[in-house]
Amino acid sequence: MKMNPNAALLAIASAMFAVPVGAQVMAEGGGQAIAALVRMQSNSTAPTPRMADGKPDLQSVYGPDKTFMYNISTGLAKGEEFPIQPWAAKVAKERMSREDPALACRPSGIPRQTPYPWKIVQTPKLIVFLYEGGTHGYRQVFMDRKEHPKDLDPTWLGDSVGWWEGDTLVVDTVGFNDKFWFDQAAHPHTEKLHTIERYTRRDRGHMDIDITIDDPGAYTKPFTIHGHAAELANTDLMEYICDENNVDAPHITGKDDRK
Repeated sequence: MKMNPNAALLAIASAMFAVPVGAQVMAEGGGQAIAALVRMQSNSTAPTPRMADGKPDLQSVYGPDKTFMYNISTGLAKGEEFPIQPWAAKVAKERMSREDPALACRPSGIPRQTPYPWKIVQTPKLIVFLYEGGTHGYRQVFMDRKEHPKDLDPTWLGDSVGWWEGDTLVVDTVGFNDKFWFDQAAHPHTEKLHTIERYTRRDRGHMDIDITIDDPGAYTKPFTIHGHAAELANTDLMEYICDENNVDAPHITGKDDRK
């Protein structure tokens, strides 16, 4: 029987650490334990790989950052305040975890991540993000056009165009619907949402991620959240179908507002 390589990593980690990694997976959402293990075991400070055209090669499998899962306000720079409008704060407080669209296997949107690995596939004209978790879906970033189409129909992942600023990939996205939650803390947004993501692979094993959120419908000003991604070596995405035998929803009560 084929063994899930991610499960194999967790088994190795459980043998190495005094605190069972299974408990850490439950507490942190899964991918953080794998990412921490790989940072310790791999040659993560090797130089950033390059494509034939000299651009940074972002292609790899990465673990998630809990900043983009639980509560995006934790990703603000020290001293910055979360500029949420009163109505949006009220909505976030009143929403219950069982109402989370992600629980019904809907796409997580941007900037939210799931506790599963994700992958980048890179070409000069198109960059694709592949997701193991949630809908086991994908996202396209068009590198060969500068503008978004007019009169976009609102979608879960919007329309993304990208370009390079030095060694940083910049992704500009508009055309979102208002159906997904930003995080497990249930922070909302509107169809006015506009995101700008910046991905900088500073060495082989580490990538910095900065995401600017501009939504005048739900927030008083644009704000930027900061996170990271660690490369998961010697593994790949597995098939995971969220809506296959999904029996969680009826058993979830209360609110997940951890940070």
